[in-house]
Amino acid sequence: MKDEGARPGHGLSDARLPGGLTLRALIPNAITSAALCCGLTGIRFAIQGNWEKSVLAVILAGMLDGIDGRIARLLKAQSRFGAELDSLADSISFGVAPALIVFLWSLQEVPRLGWFAALAFAICCVLRLARFNARIDLIDQPHKEAGFLTGVPAPVGAGLAFLPMYLWIQTGEPLFREPRLVGVWLAVIAFLLISSVATMSWKSMRPRKTIRLEIIAVVGLVFAALLTEPWWTLIGICVVYLAMLPIGFVSYARVKRQRAARHAAEAPSHAG
Repeated sequence: MKDEGARPGHGLSDARLPGGLTLRALIPNAITSAALCCGLTGIRFAIQGNWEKSVLAVILAGMLDGIDGRIARLLKAQSRFGAELDSLADSISFGVAPALIVFLWSLQEVPRLGWFAALAFAICCVLRLARFNARIDLIDQPHKEAGFLTGVPAPVGAGLAFLPMYLWIQTGEPLFREPRLVGVWLAVIAFLLISSVATMSWKSMRPRKTIRLEIIAVVGLVFAALLTEPWWTLIGICVVYLAMLPIGFVSYARVKRQRAARHAAEAPSHAG
């Protein structure tokens, strides 16, 4: 919850708890705490060698992370405490947890190089979140103003980091567990986390009105596929997202050119 917390009001929802939080602000913070517990539980499953449950625990943490901020805004329960809690939870659930899970699953076979790859991913995730917090109050954010994100979001990065695991769980092919291959993949995702590449966000995706019903149908089918064929569906989602990276880059470049042309056209009128 990047912008979650409490505002003054009336009624039971605004009753204050001893620590200063309102009952209304407690709900989104509890969801964030649940996401953190899911990430940590994923590590426990990995220690036990239960790889499927470890991955699913982190994915559940990502789903909870996707709704806590929206619930906070819906309840008008934004606070600085919620924003800080969200970043701390994300750093563990989507940085530390995936790094340890992938290390225990594959990278520990080459402990020196493998550990550096896991560290790189965890550190880059934390750096990304720190960069987000540092820029949260800045007015000049070209990517955000255009409806794009800077780099790959932390929950998405965690999901992409697990792509070799999805493939291995689904196919049983030993190649996907090869530690050098997995280490390179983890390093690539770590770079994408802290990169300055413009990536697509929900705001930058504006489907035409003529296909909105079709999009609703596709989303429903994806959720059904997650229940029936979870690993193939997760593989497909990763492939689609990776294919959208160059689309986001090109789309932002076009927006940037349009803005530059608009400013150039406005300059003479201001000068006159």
